[in-house]
Amino acid sequence: MVWAVVAYVVYFVYGPVVAVVLGGLFAVSFLVGFGLRRRAGHSGRCSISGAVGGVLDKSMAGF
Repeated sequence: MVWAVVAYVVYFVYGPVVAVVLGGLFAVSFLVGFGLRRRAGHSGRCSISGAVGGVLDKSMAGF
């Protein structure tokens, strides 16, 4: 939800290209977190929730 609001604001302030880049950063961060958790032996469900939590945790660190 937080990333959706940020992408929405960025889209209207800076343009669609910047919003796509922001979405790409989210996707890459999610995939890296998911892969690291799966490699560590976590279940798929745990890896998904952990990857989402990790992305949100790291993205909100600047606030």
